[in-house]
Amino acid sequence: MYEPTQLRTFLAVAQTLSFTRAADRLGVRQSTVSQHVRRLEEATGRPLFTRDTHRVELTEDGEAMLGFARTILQAHERAAAFFGGTRLRGRLRFGASEDFVTTRLPEILESFRREHPEVDLELTVELSGTLQARLAAGRLDLILAKRRGAESGGRLVWEDSLIWIGAPDLRLDPDRPVPLILYPPPGITRARALEALEAQGRAWRIACTSSSLSANVAAARAGLGVMAHTRGLVPPGLVPVPARAGLPELGEVGFVLRAGRRGGAVQEAADALAEAILAGGDRLHRPR
Repeated sequence: MYEPTQLRTFLAVAQTLSFTRAADRLGVRQSTVSQHVRRLEEATGRPLFTRDTHRVELTEDGEAMLGFARTILQAHERAAAFFGGTRLRGRLRFGASEDFVTTRLPEILESFRREHPEVDLELTVELSGTLQARLAAGRLDLILAKRRGAESGGRLVWEDSLIWIGAPDLRLDPDRPVPLILYPPPGITRARALEALEAQGRAWRIACTSSSLSANVAAARAGLGVMAHTRGLVPPGLVPVPARAGLPELGEVGFVLRAGRRGGAVQEAADALAEAILAGGDRLHRPR
């Protein structure tokens, strides 16, 4: 038998690739995370991670355990809800960043709807800054959004680096301003891209602005310019801009869950959806 607590810890480490960040997400000490992983590895008889002082990576057996862990935890939650006689209900307003349009988030939401058919789920797709403002104003109950790598708050789903991407045949002229494809304010990637270029002293111009990820990707595929994007979510048809282009580093970005404070049935539904997203977090940076 595999302990659900150990499986949740395993998923947290697998998704953040960090024992420290997994401990922060779960609200436990790092030693507890290490203990849970060790016990799970003893139960399987296989190493699930390779780790040194600089990095944590899944082994082949660890990759296999991802699917098993999600399935076991989902079955555990269904059984607990059935025998506990609890049925979630109510209206849950969920907001997701534009970044997740092309990921497997819809699969997670579909599974949640099957598990909790009496929850009326409303989805808002917007820029992360807009989602955070709506959550603060009480217009959303739960959001999945970006935060800068140095910021805190929220339950970390995973962390990644921001990179410059563009069409495969795009060539940047070092003597001309960098053509940018940007989200409008208060886009986090927009702010980071402009800050990095200003700090480098590199001239830039705006070639395209849209709040739609699809529109920005289309502009990038057409060769209109470059855009800042999460490394693990690079859309098909676009590639990282080579280092020889001399563009500045953009740093890290985190994807976090933040909840409102409504309490009652809404809070229970928000907590359940948050757990479903955390359990399937590794699927969010894999294309459909």
